[in-house]
Amino acid sequence: MAGLFPVELLTATDAVLGTFEGQLAGLGGAGDEQVFAAVERVVLALNAVNEAHNGSAFETDERETLCDYIDQSLTEHGVDVVALTARHGLGRYQLTDKWRKW
Repeated sequence: MAGLFPVELLTATDAVLGTFEGQLAGLGGAGDEQVFAAVERVVLALNAVNEAHNGSAFETDERETLCDYIDQSLTEHGVDVVALTARHGLGRYQLTDKWRKW
């Protein structure tokens, strides 16, 4: 497993997600731009982690888990992800697509 998930990858991913978690407070009442900005920041940071691991840090299962994590985290902090994405002509599961390269 260490070959698939090196410590550096896990540490970097945890740091990105920790930063994202710190930004979640108050997003339930925030405007769409603020929510999308938080999503953009976490996705771009995960892109950097992926690039640092030769573009192969996250496989299909991990990509789906990360997207679900972002969605669920927002939901737990009062963001209606379905309504948010619908207002912008997106499906719920397209929340990260604009920026995601992993």
